[in-house]
Amino acid sequence: MTFSTGAPALGHPRRAFLRATAGAAALAAGGTALTGCSSSTTASGATRVTIWSWMTGMDRYVAAFNAAQDDVRVELSVIAAGLSGGYAQQTNAIRAHNAPDILHVEYQGLIQVMATGGLREITDEMADLADGYSEAAWRAVRPDGRTWAVPMDMAPMAFYYRKDLFDAHGIDVPRTWDDFAAAAEAVRAADPGARITTFPLNDGSFFAGMSWGAGDPWWRIEGDTWIVDVAGDGTLRTGDYWQDLIAYDLVAAGGTGTQDWIAGMHEGRLWGLLGAAWSVGTLKKSIPDDTGRWAVATMPVWRADAPANGMQGGTAFGISRESEVADAALTFLRWLSTDPEVPRIGAEFTSPFPAYLPNRDVARQVVQNDYFIGDAVYDVLDEADARVPEWTWGPNALGLFSSIADALGGVSTGGTTIPRAMRGVQAEALSDMRDRGLSVREGSPA
Repeated sequence: MTFSTGAPALGHPRRAFLRATAGAAALAAGGTALTGCSSSTTASGATRVTIWSWMTGMDRYVAAFNAAQDDVRVELSVIAAGLSGGYAQQTNAIRAHNAPDILHVEYQGLIQVMATGGLREITDEMADLADGYSEAAWRAVRPDGRTWAVPMDMAPMAFYYRKDLFDAHGIDVPRTWDDFAAAAEAVRAADPGARITTFPLNDGSFFAGMSWGAGDPWWRIEGDTWIVDVAGDGTLRTGDYWQDLIAYDLVAAGGTGTQDWIAGMHEGRLWGLLGAAWSVGTLKKSIPDDTGRWAVATMPVWRADAPANGMQGGTAFGISRESEVADAALTFLRWLSTDPEVPRIGAEFTSPFPAYLPNRDVARQVVQNDYFIGDAVYDVLDEADARVPEWTWGPNALGLFSSIADALGGVSTGGTTIPRAMRGVQAEALSDMRDRGLSVREGSPA
């Protein structure tokens, strides 16, 4: 297998795309330096492949792959989660020409890593698998119509809810956002101490996923220019909607994942969770005694005739441009993405939602499904994945998540509103990209 150095671009012309991302610093320097591969073979003669990752269970996947064959030996270094230092570590290694063979990227971080020039194009080598992935997954690793990473899992957003409480009080599961507002009122009327869900103002990636479903991408590329639309019509509509629910005390506005949040879900103070596919595992682990209470539905939509929802997260892996064992690295990544043994292993400690559709069928069969009631979880998540519209992440997406969390910090105290905060984030995003030397133009008037 030989890696290509060029092929006709699809979608955005490659040269224009690279000019549009050139000069974009990935993340600030910092983090612990790790050591890349010092030798390409092991004592036994196997090709050594190094990978850095923060994925839970990666050690199990690596062990299974190594045990299954003798030609490639994968060596894992566990690094901090992406925004907690993992991206900085990888960026520093790329700049120092000491990157591992395989880099961990999330879909929202792919362009930012690409901007370092540290990823190898794998368009030709992955072409035979194109039809096996969901459309959203395949688009996510091909921001310019060329393939830069191997998809692992997907994270479409959905609505998890206490079916036992909804049924007991005769409240219909909301299918549109108008329905959701009505359901929020009904929940509070049924129990004045309860709320339908938490809207986490401290989570920028969550707000990005919610805005995604409104249909106005925050970034797009025209020629050599980035169009930035962080305060576009869809985002402001999303902000206005949630601002009203918060102002009328129909939703909680604290963080998620805390002990109080977990207790609220278990005790019935919170009747729902707006989450992603990985929230299946979150609920099972956080409130295991709630078996038989929860169900999952597709995310409410703005338009019933054009249903759409965003994603929050999702993992892929890229190959270092300077790797001397790129073929072996891709052998492992193709196995990690497509081998049916992978979801079987994953089902032992999580609820995988693979990007590769045949493996999703495997996961459907092996994941324990006795926790949720109502519609089959994988059926709902399949529909949610099919509803994910096109979206281009920008070269400063990761930093923008922190900016959003900071900007929304004053909403709960009345110091600002969500729309006003997002107009400020728009200005910050434009300024940051210009400081990086990028050609930038504002999208919808803010």
